[in-house]
Formats: sequence, C-alpha cells, structure tokens
Amino acid sequence: MTRIKLCGLTRAEDIKAVNLLRPEYAGFVFAKKSSRYIDREAAYSLRKGLSDGITPVGVFVNEEPETVAGLLSEGVIDMAQLHGNEDEAYINALRALTEKPVIKAFRIRSAADLTAAAKSSADHILLDAGAGDGKSFDWSLLKGFERPFFLAGGLDPGNVREALRGRDVFAVDVSSGIETGGRKDAEKMKAFVDAVRKHAAFRGLEPAK
Repeated sequence: MTRIKLCGLTRAEDIKAVNLLRPEYAGFVFAKKSSRYIDREAAYSLRKGLSDGITPVGVFVNEEPETVAGLLSEGVIDMAQLHGNEDEAYINALRALTEKPVIKAFRIRSAADLTAAAKSSADHILLDAGAGDGKSFDWSLLKGFERPFFLAGGLDPGNVREALRGRDVFAVDVSSGIETGGRKDAEKMKAFVDAVRKHAAFRGLEPAK
C-alpha cells in the first residue's frame, strides 16, 4: 500500500488534521528560505502533538550535518529529508552522527537523473520536479524504475490517482497541493488522503497478474 507524507506543517490546526487522517509521515520544513519554514522550538511543539505511528520528518536544504543530527538526536524529528545538493560524502558524514533514516530528494528531468537516484546510499529516495514549486515531472520516465521511491512534485487531490496508476509507488509526498492561500487546507488534506487510499483499495481488488 502506498504510504502518505503530508509536508510543510506549521500550525496546531495542521497537526489536528493530520492526527485525524493518520498518514505515515508528517513533514516539517527547516529550510529558512521556504515559506513553510519553522524553527526547532515550533517543530518540537507540533511534533509532541502528533499521534503515535506518524513519523515526523525534517526537510533540509544544504544544512550542516551536525544541525540535522542534533534535531534527530533530540527527538524533534525521526527522519531527515535532504532537498539540496547533499552528495554521498554528506550522507556519510550524517550517518557518522546518527543512525536515523535519511531520505534524499532528486530532481528528475531525464532518465539519467533516475539512474543517479537509484545509486544513492540513502535509506529512501524522493523523486521530485523541483524545490517545492508545485510542478510535476514526466511520470512516464518511471517506467521500469525498480527502486522504491517517494513521489513528489505537483501532486494534489485531483491528480494523485493518475500519478499512481500503473506504478508501484512506495510513498507520495504533498505540500502545496493541499493548501489554500499558502496554508494547509483540512478539506484538501482529507481529499488527498482519501484519493490515495481509494486507489490502494482498488488495486487490492484487481486480479493478480
């Protein structure tokens, strides 16, 4: 079953909606240039309100490994998502500081980008179109791609089932697609989660191939 990550949470209302919807992951953005940026104290406060079973993920862009590891060791987050130019040396440096799981994001523009993503030593990879700009990449490039992946970029309640159709996607990651006026919209959050789960239920009814 495809897992769900609702990202860019900034308010107590967002956490309330997440707890009702029960996605597998909840994302907090620590990139200061992002409109969804929150600091350690705010993130920790929100994280304490998360229901058990929902994994808090921190999103970073070219942050110092020590800072990322600190947030992991302090229990502010349980996973780190790297969205900048972090290379294998960076991932190795982070692993020397923490054993917590790492997601590495890759911008997909061609088959060569997928080849690079498949070789990553990160625990998980995320395939995206850009840096939270609400655009999608050419999903047809995913044909034949075998490594499990998070899918992001331009997803919303109206297109996520199309994105999943015919593809074995480990998890979907959404932020701007569940917002209205730059704020998380509880109705859009529910619509997105429902769409993913209805797709999963439909697949469960399909005959084995």
